[in-house]
Amino acid sequence: MALSEFEIKKVEKAAESFLAARRPPPEFRSKLDIGWRLEDQSLFIFEIRPVWNNPSEYKEYPFAKASFVKSQGIWKIYWLRQNLKWYSYEPTPQVKSIESVFSTVNSDDHGCFFG
Repeated sequence: MALSEFEIKKVEKAAESFLAARRPPPEFRSKLDIGWRLEDQSLFIFEIRPVWNNPSEYKEYPFAKASFVKSQGIWKIYWLRQNLKWYSYEPTPQVKSIESVFSTVNSDDHGCFFG
């Protein structure tokens, strides 16, 4: 089941705040940028970089994922390991609000999202 319009607006607002704090300066965004997207009830946060052998083409590299579990009213947070599998983010595998998702990713206490 997809997110409601109200929940989508909350995600958009929280994402705008997160990007305002985390995006690189405008002069570097052609080489590295950060973006996000919603797919059903999962939020993906990713880097945007030019393809190494074709700098005019860009590719997205996801590094964080949060899935909303509507029955429990929680967001589960995941990080993408080097083996390209999503793993639950410990010690904070779930939070109650989308703002907490972005806060957890931004603080990155264990270096899983931003190294």
